[in-house]
Formats: sequence, structure tokens, C-alpha cells
Amino acid sequence: MTNLYRFGQFVLDPGRRTLSRDDSPISLTPRAFDVLLFLVQNPNRLVTKEELLQAVWGDTFVEEGNLTQYISHLRRGLGDNPEDPRLIVTIARKGYQFTAEVSRPHARPALETPADELAPKARKHWQRAAVLAASPVILAAVAYTSWRQFRDAKPPASTKVMLAVLPFENLTGDPNKEYLADGLTEETISQLGRLNPEQLGVIARTSVMGYKHKDARLNQIGRDLSVQYVLENSLRENGNQLRLTAQLIQVKDQTHLWAKDYDYVAKDILRVEDDVAKSVAQEIRLRLTPQKQAELAQPHPVNPEAFEAYLQGYHFFQRNTDKDADMATKYFERATQLDPSYALAWAWLTRARNWQANEGLIPIEEGRRLAREAVERALSLNPNLAKAHIEMGRLKQQIDFDWAGADASFQRAISLEPGNPEGVRMGAWSAAMFGRFDEAVQLGRRAVDLDPLDEESWWSLGQIERLNGQLDQAAADGKKGLELEPDSAGVHILLSQIYLMQGRPQDALPEIERIHYASYRACLYALAYHAFGREKDSDAALSELMKYHASSASEIAAVYAFRNQLDEAFEWLDRAYAQHDLNLNWTKVDPLLKNLHNDPRFAAFLKKLNLPN
Repeated sequence: MTNLYRFGQFVLDPGRRTLSRDDSPISLTPRAFDVLLFLVQNPNRLVTKEELLQAVWGDTFVEEGNLTQYISHLRRGLGDNPEDPRLIVTIARKGYQFTAEVSRPHARPALETPADELAPKARKHWQRAAVLAASPVILAAVAYTSWRQFRDAKPPASTKVMLAVLPFENLTGDPNKEYLADGLTEETISQLGRLNPEQLGVIARTSVMGYKHKDARLNQIGRDLSVQYVLENSLRENGNQLRLTAQLIQVKDQTHLWAKDYDYVAKDILRVEDDVAKSVAQEIRLRLTPQKQAELAQPHPVNPEAFEAYLQGYHFFQRNTDKDADMATKYFERATQLDPSYALAWAWLTRARNWQANEGLIPIEEGRRLAREAVERALSLNPNLAKAHIEMGRLKQQIDFDWAGADASFQRAISLEPGNPEGVRMGAWSAAMFGRFDEAVQLGRRAVDLDPLDEESWWSLGQIERLNGQLDQAAADGKKGLELEPDSAGVHILLSQIYLMQGRPQDALPEIERIHYASYRACLYALAYHAFGREKDSDAALSELMKYHASSASEIAAVYAFRNQLDEAFEWLDRAYAQHDLNLNWTKVDPLLKNLHNDPRFAAFLKKLNLPN
């Protein structure tokens, strides 16, 4: 008796190698049949691509793109809607899940593979990991080839295409290679984001890294990030050799548009970089500005060891702790020592040095001097490096109180790299600080589009809307950030401020209780209790805030201003100025200070801050 697999209206007969629906035969190629049989034999679990390739093709080398084509063929045969799959679901970067209920036979038949499809194909040789790490131009080739697919497949030019570069999957078997996978993810995002930002938007690292090591359905990723395309990437290793594989997938129908392996021989790396850079410049010249054309017309080789040190530094810096910032600094320094012309490494060394100085890990004057020297070096090496302009703007704000100079730096960064969410956010804050709220809100929303799963993007947009008096919208956007990070102190501070401005101190109190920064909590309690008319409680909270006077002078000034104690408010504003308090950049637009606006001392203080009245 033949063992049959039944699911829904379908019957799969392994013996006769047939698939039918309501007794009507469905035509499948032999290999597509084998793929379906294995999926049906393993229902309702993740079947990895490697598992499928091994089961169906054995040791015969097959590109992953071929597997994707067979999956598309099966979906068509089964009538499975790729936009809302009911049978074969794509699990991004991992594989597939057959979700139908299957009536199984008692015995599991072995896969039958026609002999004429078993002819072995020669495997390509793999190159060493250091070679791949040393070649950003290879990633430019990935970016350009991807763009050509978008150019051919995307909607009309008036519609902006959105792409998510999923985290590189580390298939090397070595967890110590995670820094390489993460660094290449960021590099690929940057390369693609610079190609043509008006027509191609690329989701930022923060949002896509949430899918690292997670089995997420491709259509769900499309909905989460509002993207039409996904670029999957992986790293594989054999001995001391490594391969990068990139695959471009259209989300709406989960069709595979393009795939390529990148293999380079160490001795040919400089020639390959030159050749790839020249061909990229030639192919996309008409689609880039003259400045971009000029940049790509010249090769920019990077010392392999310097690039690896840079990736290590980036990896540690993203871990966001003081200890890791120290490690990041050491790696960024090593990158600049190995390749003194490496502008990006100098820019990131600026960021790391500034962190150390602000956190007291090194003497503040020394740290700021080193940070400024590094960013000036970066800009002298590459005046068109957006990251260097971002860091210069940061230093102008924090050290010089040169708000106009900082604003110019952020505007320059945005013009150079409009798809960089960090630069867009900094530009949004700067515009808000000067009262250019239409521009600030527009930039804030662009940052959300580029980084939709980052709580900070929503908090930043909400704060700008609060400063602009858009309180209901600010609360709604802040709550979206809270959905992503329920313990976000920034969002709880934002909501507390909104409720106080709306005259709802009873709603502010539960938000204040969830803030884990003692100084901010004391400040907001002082404000809320004053709004209730509970002046003794407000005074007690203010006394608690006074414990942090060395770093919270601007918050103390805000409490006095809110309570209409103007002399004390101006006294503490002057103290904040002497302390170089960075929160003073909001003096002109902070609603908590509105009671000071009609006092002539306020205009004088703005002038001292170099802020226009």
C-alpha cells in the first residue's frame, strides 16, 4: 500500500512522485518535488537552508539562490500567497517552515533523487577572512549589484524604495567572528545608504539588529520595517578561508531576485579593489552626483589589519559600557596607527575619546583635546565624511557652546549622507534648539522611518513635538517608543513632562515613579507636587535634587522657573553656565522656562549662550 502525505486538499505520493489537488495533478520538477517532500516530512518546525540543501542535494554544491527559486516554484504550484503564506513560510536568514497540518504515513520514505541531477559541480575556492575584512569595496560591489536589481524591479521613480539589510549570519562556527559579522552589517548598510538616498532608503543598524539570532518571518519583517526588499547575508568558513553570500529578496511575493558569493584571492586583493571600484564608478555614473562619481573613480584601499581593528572597535563601542568604550578606543587607536590615512577610524576615535572624557574615564581636558585632534585629522583626510562632521558638531556643542557652528556641521553631515539616522537626529535636535520646528519635525520623522524599531528615534521625535507644543502627538509617538522599550527612562521623562504641561499631574506621577535616574526623578516630583499645590512636598523633592547640584543646575533652574521664583531660576542658570551644562542648549525653547521669557535677564542670558533671541 502506498504511503501518502495529505495536507488540506493536497495529496503527496512519494512512491509515484506525484502531487495532486482534488485528484487533479500538479506539475513539479523532480528537485522541487524533493524539496516539498522534505518540508512535508518535517512540518511545523524551522527547516534551515543548510538542512534542505544537504537533504536534497547531498554533497553537490548548489547556490542558495537555486533553493529559493524552487520554493517560489512550489508556492505557485500550491497556490500559496507569498504575501500571506499559509503553507511555506520564509524564516528570514534561516530557512522555511511548512505550516500545514499533515497526515503522515506509518513509514517515512527516503528521498529519491534522479541520477541525472546528481552531477557534481566544482566548488569555488574560498579566501581568508582577513581579505574580506580588508575590502570595503567588495561591499560597495554588493551595494551596487543590489541597486541594479532595485533599479530594474522597483516601483516608479517617484516612489522611494525601502530596504532592510539583515544582520550577517555568522556560519563560521566561531563565536569570536561576531564582531566581523556585525561590522560588515554596518558597512553594507552604509554603502547602500549612500548610493541614491532620494530613491533608496536603508533601515538603520539599530532596527535590523533586533532580528539577529531570531527566527522572524520575512513578511513580518516587511510589516515591522515598512520595507519592500530584504538583503540577507551570511559568512561561512572553511579552515582559514571565508565566503560572503548576499541574497536580495522582494518581500511582497518572497521572490529571490539576485544572489552572489564573494570570493577573492589574497594576492589579487589590491587589483580586485581597483577593478571593482572602477567598474562601479563607470556603471552608476549617471545615477550619482558628480561628487559621488569622483569619489568612486579613485580606489581607496584600506590596510587589512587596520580594517579589522576598526571592526573590533566598532563592536566594543556598540556594547555601550564604560569598559567597552575603553576597549573600543584601543582598537580605534590601533586602526589609525596601522593606517594613518583611515579617516573613518579617526572619526570613531573622536567619538570614543569624547565618551571617555564625558564619563570621567580620562581627564576631561585631555580627552576633549584628543577628541578634537582626531576629528580634525579625519576631516583633513576626508572633508566629505559625514561621521566626521557629526562628531565635529558634537564637540562644538559640548565644548564650545558654538551652536551655530554645530548646526552647520550637522547640516553638512545630512547633505553628505541623508540616510544616516544619527546625523538626521542630531540635525533635528539642532533645528529644534533654534526654533525651526517644521524642519525639526520633518527630520525627526525621517529618523523614525530609517530606524523604526529604535526607541530613541520615537523618544527624540516626541521631545521635538513636545517642545513645539504638539502635546497629543508627542505622547502618541512617545508611547510607540515605550512599546519597543518599556523601561525607557527617556520616554517616561517625556510623558511626565507632557502631562505636567497639560495640567495632569495625577497622570505624571506614575510615569515619574518608573524613572531610575534619581536627579530627574527628584526634579519631576518637585514640578508635579507644585502643580498639585503640595508645596512642602515640592520643597522636599527640590532638596533631594540639590544633592546633585554639581551636574543638575539646569534642572534646579527649571524647577524655580516653573514655580515662578525668577531670581533663584536665573541664579541657577548662571551656575549651569559655569558648569558648562549641556542641557542649556534648550534654554530658548524649553516650555518649563516660559515664566522667564518676559524678564530682560532672559534675553541677556540667551546672548551669553550665543543663542538668538
